[in-house]
Amino acid sequence: AGLSHQLIPSFPNVPRTQQGPTCTMDSGILDEQVNDWVDKTLTASSGHCQAQIPGTARKLPTQGAPPAGPGHRFHTGAEAAVHQREKIQALEPLKAKLVSMNEECNQRILAMQAEERDEISVLKREKMNLLKLIDKKNEEKISLQSEVSKLRKSLAEEYLHYLSERDARKILIGDLNEATVPEEDVSLSQSPGNSRPCETNIALKMTRQDLTRTQMELNTMKANFGDVIPRRDFEMQEKINKDLQEQLDSLRADYEEVCKEHELLLQLHMSTLKERDHVKVIIAISSLSPPADVVAGGPERWRMLAEGKNSDQLVDVLLEEIGEGLLREKDFFPGLAMGKTSLFPSVDGLVENKKPSKKDVINLLKDAWKERLTEEEKETFPDFFFNFLERRFGLSDAIAWAYTIFENIKLFRSNEVMSQFYAVLMGKVSFESTYINQKDRIAHLLKEMTNADTQNEGLLTMEQFSTILKNTFPLKKEEQIQELMETGGWQPNSSNSDLLNYHLLFTEVHGVGLRNLHIPYLTFVQKLWEQYKDEKEQYLQELKQELGRNPHDEVTLSKLHGALMTIDPSLDKQTVIAYLSQAFELPVSELPEEDNEKQEGTVIQLQTVLERLRLADIKRMGPREPEPAS
Repeated sequence: AGLSHQLIPSFPNVPRTQQGPTCTMDSGILDEQVNDWVDKTLTASSGHCQAQIPGTARKLPTQGAPPAGPGHRFHTGAEAAVHQREKIQALEPLKAKLVSMNEECNQRILAMQAEERDEISVLKREKMNLLKLIDKKNEEKISLQSEVSKLRKSLAEEYLHYLSERDARKILIGDLNEATVPEEDVSLSQSPGNSRPCETNIALKMTRQDLTRTQMELNTMKANFGDVIPRRDFEMQEKINKDLQEQLDSLRADYEEVCKEHELLLQLHMSTLKERDHVKVIIAISSLSPPADVVAGGPERWRMLAEGKNSDQLVDVLLEEIGEGLLREKDFFPGLAMGKTSLFPSVDGLVENKKPSKKDVINLLKDAWKERLTEEEKETFPDFFFNFLERRFGLSDAIAWAYTIFENIKLFRSNEVMSQFYAVLMGKVSFESTYINQKDRIAHLLKEMTNADTQNEGLLTMEQFSTILKNTFPLKKEEQIQELMETGGWQPNSSNSDLLNYHLLFTEVHGVGLRNLHIPYLTFVQKLWEQYKDEKEQYLQELKQELGRNPHDEVTLSKLHGALMTIDPSLDKQTVIAYLSQAFELPVSELPEEDNEKQEGTVIQLQTVLERLRLADIKRMGPREPEPAS
């Protein structure tokens, strides 16, 4: 173990960051040094063993000798040589390991040298860049110094110029004073009765000082009060203003009184119109007495039909009754050839009249609406309706039913269901969206009532009914909520704890005595629909007031956008774009953006805008901001 410890060479530590040629070492020289060191070590070991031959006077070392004690003895020279050879053979792997270690160290040294060369090149480039930067800064410094020297030189020249001007001015003032004072002294001395010229000079000097001070005060007064009017003019203007204000107050009071009188006259005019219409209805009812063969049911049914209607409505009802009678007399309809209709297939010849009752037609239209609402892929409404009839009655009878229903809904325009269906069938898609949205609102109201019915009995108190209506329709006025409650069954003597069967509100019923005549009673849903139409009309009137009273006025896209945001500030961007697209009949993708010149170029008449919006599903999204008081 001691020998192996001595055989391990100790190499000097080479620092990693050492630069220059001193860190370079030839691998061949290192191999020779290692081999020489191993040979010397082995030779020394061999000589040491030979020194142990008996006969020598020197004390034998304990290294390489067998341990002393009983049973042990010293080896002879041959045995020691064999022992050393074995050790040499055992040290051969160590020599190979040293060689591999030498190669590894050489590789590390070469890698370190390459890395150091890269670092040196990087540092050299940085040095060159810094030298260039220093040269550039020096050039800038030299240019700035030259500029500073030029500025100093010019400043010195200007300073000398100002000094010379100051000295010249002082000399000129002195000469002027010297030239003025002798003339004054001569004039004073020549004036008779002037016994004290010194006092006169002093008085003249003080007078000049007073004149200078007075001139300064005058300039100050002009600067401070040059724009101020005299008090006399101010008081006169104030008096005129006061008189005009009194006249304005008097005229304003007269104007308010005239406005009140105008409102009273308008109310009187409206009441007079109502009385006139009532008288016309009475006269029409008394004068119109159609024969029994025209109106089914005779005079009694005619009186029921004429109740609460004006003369124009009576004419419409009479025309519908006459048309219904004529429609029932027809057994066939003339078929429309190709090109004359796009609502249903063309037919050459006659088409059978199915002669359904008015109630059957209404129920059939309601079934069509229900299926339309559940349809996933929306097709054109005429195609959908014909496919619906084909599924209901078969292909052979679908054409006959299509002609029959079309003639019925074209005739009965006073019925809301038929008139809406006719408008949708004729291509006014906005009516379809209005109908669908109205159904959604009714379904939402029914859902709110069902959620409030915790006992699931189908009953609500009047207080719950009122609360649900106010929460569902927050923009409705108190009078409208009262009308809905009265339609639902509320009476002035009703209490908040009275129960209401809310399911009956959404069921179509018929008035007592009118069931066989199929005249729908005014239900809760119909009242909602009427209020919706009234609110829409009021909304359009406000829009008309904002855009102008003349229906032939031209309206631009930006002007309509501004008017909508004025009357309904709560409108979101998507809803406004939908309204503009409906009014100008442009796709949403083709509408010009805000602050675009094309908005001013898109023009349409006000009457057309109102007509198109009247067909769309428009409603108020929030309250209108009150106008600031004048």
